[in-house]
Amino acid sequence: MGLFSGSKKNTGTIPASVHNVADVMAKGSVGIKDIIAPSYIEVDFSNIKVDDKYYRTLYVVGYPRYVAANWLYSLITFDRPLYISMYIYPTEAKTVLEELKRKIAEMEATIENDIKAGKVVDPSIQVALDDAMSLQAELAKGAERFFQFGLYITIPADTLEELNHTAKEIDSVLSSLLIISKQAILEAEEGFKSTLPMFYDKLAVWRNMDTTSLAMTFPFSTASLTRNEGIMYGMNQHDGSLIIFDRFTLENANSVILGKSGGGKSFFVKLEALRLLMMDVEVIIVDPENEYQKLTSTVGGEFVIFSSQSQYKINPFELTDENPEPDELSNKILNLHSLMRVIMGDLTPAQDALLDRALVLTYREKGITQDPNTFKLQPPLLEDLYKILLGMESLEGRELADRLEKFVRGSAAGIFNQQSNFDIKNPFTVFGIRDLEENLRPIAMYIVLDYIWNRVRKDIKKRVLVVDEAWYLIKNKDSGAYLHNFAKRARKYKLGLTTITQDVEDFLATDEGKAIITNSSLQIILKQSTAAVEKITETFYLTGGEKHFLLSAGVGEGLFFAGQSHVGFRCVASEEEKTVIE
Repeated sequence: MGLFSGSKKNTGTIPASVHNVADVMAKGSVGIKDIIAPSYIEVDFSNIKVDDKYYRTLYVVGYPRYVAANWLYSLITFDRPLYISMYIYPTEAKTVLEELKRKIAEMEATIENDIKAGKVVDPSIQVALDDAMSLQAELAKGAERFFQFGLYITIPADTLEELNHTAKEIDSVLSSLLIISKQAILEAEEGFKSTLPMFYDKLAVWRNMDTTSLAMTFPFSTASLTRNEGIMYGMNQHDGSLIIFDRFTLENANSVILGKSGGGKSFFVKLEALRLLMMDVEVIIVDPENEYQKLTSTVGGEFVIFSSQSQYKINPFELTDENPEPDELSNKILNLHSLMRVIMGDLTPAQDALLDRALVLTYREKGITQDPNTFKLQPPLLEDLYKILLGMESLEGRELADRLEKFVRGSAAGIFNQQSNFDIKNPFTVFGIRDLEENLRPIAMYIVLDYIWNRVRKDIKKRVLVVDEAWYLIKNKDSGAYLHNFAKRARKYKLGLTTITQDVEDFLATDEGKAIITNSSLQIILKQSTAAVEKITETFYLTGGEKHFLLSAGVGEGLFFAGQSHVGFRCVASEEEKTVIE
C-alpha cells in the first residue's frame, strides 16, 4: 500500500513514484498500486501522516477483572471516527492448562512463604490465585476455551493538535472502563497497518482471554427497548426482541416520523393511535388528506371536517378563560401576528406595527383587556379586525384589509369568520382539511393547532397530537416557528407532538424542521428515497450500514430512535388491528 518506515522521524516527503507520472502512463506501466497509493507518508515518533491525515495507534495492555456484556460500548459509540481492530488467536487447552498449573504452583508457594515469614498475604496474589484455579476447573471440564486477544485503536485527525486532543479523550474513556492503553511509540507504522482491514497484526500485543470474557468484548449487542410499560411499536430487527415503550417516560413525549410515500407512515401512526387509546391516552390528529376518516368511524371518534359548508367553526381570536397565563392576551396577539403573516404574506415594518395596533384595538372594542376577568366576554372575529383596518383610513390599513377580504367577504368567508361551536370531548378527534383549497390548508392547520393548544391547557392529561404532512406548516417560516414553539411547550401539559412528513428534504432544509427533530425524543425513520437519504444520514449521523438499511427497507421497516438508543425495527400488527386500520 505504499507504506514506508522511518527510524525515529522522517520529515521528508516520499514521492509515490520516482518517475514522472505522465511518462509512466505513456509507457502503459501504471498499476493498481500506483493509482491508489498516497502521494506521501511521513512516519514520526508516535504518529504517522498519510497525505494530509494524521494517525496514532493505541494498544491495550490491561483489562478490568470483571466485564459486562457490550462493555466496549462507550468506545464503539465514540463521537469521532476510530479504527478498532480485534485479533483473536485460539490456544490449545493442553498448553494453557500446563501454564496455569505452573502459575498456580508459583502463587501458592509465594503465599505459603509469606505465611511462614509472618507477613500479610498480598490480596492481589490471593485474588489471582482464586481466578486461576476457577479458570483451571472450567478449562478441564471443557466449559471454557482459551485465546490470545489483541485490541488496537487507531485515531485519525486532520491536525496534530486535534490528534493529541482526541487521544487524551480516548485515554479517558478507556481509563473509565479500567482499561490500560499505551501509545505505539516508534511503531506508528506497525500500529497503522494493524488496524487496516487486512488481518495484518504487526504489533502482536496480546492478552490471555477465556471464551466468556471474549464474548463480552464483541460489540454486537443491540440496544434493548423492551420495557414493562407502554405500547408495542414493533420488532427489533437485530435480536428479534419486542420494542415496548412508553413515550411519556422520555425527556419529552414528542416524536417525528420521516419516510417516503408508501413507506408505511400512515399505517404506523394509526397502529400507534389504536394502542394509545387502549392505554387511556387521548389522540388528536390534524389530517390534511382525510386519511383517518374511516378509522375515526371504526373507533367511535369524532371527525371534524373543515370546509366553507362545514358545520364546525373555529374562531382564531378565542382566548382561554380557565387558568389563563399571566400574559395570555399578549401571547394571543403575537400568535395572531404570525397567523396574519401566513394569511397576508410578508409585511413591511410599518404594516406590522399597524397590524399590532389594530389587533389590540380589535380586542379593546369588545371590552377585552389584560384583565383575565374580561376573557369571558365574547371574542372578536376576523371581520372585526377587517373593519378596524378599514377604519384606520391609511394606505397600509387599506392594503391589509384587502388581503383579509377573501376570508371575510370572499370565497373563504365561511371558514374562519365565525365563533367556535364545538369542543374536544372525544378521546379520538380528527380534524380533516382535505376539502380546503391547497393554499388554505396551512392557515387551517395553524388555526386548528392554536385551538387545540387552548383546549389542552384547560384540562391537563396524557394526549398525543398528530400533525400529518407537517411540511405544509414548515414551508412557511411563521407557521413553522409556531409548530416548533408548540413542540417545546407541549411537555408541560403532558402532550406529545407527533410530526409526520414525506418531504424529508424540504423539512430538514429549514431551521424550524431541524429544531423540531431536536425537540423530539422519539424519532422514527422509515424507508427513504435515494435523494433524501444523504440528508437523513447527515442529520442523524447514521453509519453506512444504517444508510443502506433505510434504502433497502421494506414497508413498515426503518430505524427507531428513543433517547440515546436506536435500533432497526419492523412494524408488527395483529390481523384484527390490520382489519380495523385497512
